[in-house]
Amino acid sequence: MNAFAPLPPAFIDFINPPELYDPRPNGYSHVVVAHTPARIVHAAGQGGEDATGALAPDFAAQVDQALRNLRHALQAADADIADVVKITVLVVDHSMERLRIFTEAWQALLGDWPAPACTLIPVPRLALDGMLFEVEATAVLPI
Repeated sequence: MNAFAPLPPAFIDFINPPELYDPRPNGYSHVVVAHTPARIVHAAGQGGEDATGALAPDFAAQVDQALRNLRHALQAADADIADVVKITVLVVDHSMERLRIFTEAWQALLGDWPAPACTLIPVPRLALDGMLFEVEATAVLPI
């Protein structure tokens, strides 16, 4: 830690669940929880990489893994998909077929839970070579 940086406030938790790869070398945490009158959980963008950082070449496989990763991140903060109020989705080479693949996987995960707000952003590339999909989420829970 930088000697001049303040220590994190006691109401903020930084969580890196063991089911996900270690993001610290890349300068971020998978989950940050801010405790206010409501608990707000910010899950960093989750891609289709497994716990070793390996990516499947297939878009649908990356979507499925990314959604599993998102759920692991949320559960590390005692949240789940039902608590998510906002997601942002990034898609490389966006197409209606890729939208269909994501939508079907997301709706299967949601089940009867309410759908959160969502922003989909087509992008030319993502952080890792071969990465085709990323999803981040904000969840809100009672204290």
